[in-house]
Amino acid sequence: MATIERLKKRPDFLATAEGRRFHTERMTAQGRLRDPQAADGLRLGFTITKRVGHAVERNRIRRRLRAAVSLVAPDLPGEVAGLPADIVLIARRPALTAPFEALAEDLRRAIPTVTRPATPRPPGARSGGKSGGRPSKTTPLQRDAGRAPAQPTSSGASGRDPSPGDARDSRITDARGPDRAGAAPVATPNACGGVPDGQ
Repeated sequence: MATIERLKKRPDFLATAEGRRFHTERMTAQGRLRDPQAADGLRLGFTITKRVGHAVERNRIRRRLRAAVSLVAPDLPGEVAGLPADIVLIARRPALTAPFEALAEDLRRAIPTVTRPATPRPPGARSGGKSGGRPSKTTPLQRDAGRAPAQPTSSGASGRDPSPGDARDSRITDARGPDRAGAAPVATPNACGGVPDGQ
């Protein structure tokens, strides 16, 4: 029979949030493997926030989850029960009225999932958040960073040395056109087709 200890310290809860996750309608399970030199065995903690309900309801959810863990613990495979792993169960409101067997089934699926060791990635595999073959998106400021500074235009030459204030980016003045120098920019419709920007 697997013995599951309590997870009590806040740093352990925070570290577990960085691990694997398993979501159901009734709860979210977070898990991570501890240092291999740590003592073997699962440690489990509960997080039941005030958004779930008032104190009586939160305590009832906690008691239901503890009872479900006690029911599931003897059925855990030996390799899972012996892992040095921490698990945090974050309860949701439906855990208050869900059938007890549904809670137990969620735990039977969640505990092996969140305690599974990370598989090593082969070299050249995509890392999280980066797209494989697509070029990365750049903003106009990032594109402009690689360009040489703009030269003063001949229309603004007045026989004096150009000062830093005169060396404005030519794209700004060219966008207005030579006949609209100094005029306010034209309001363009926004992407959703609503009121033009600037109004």
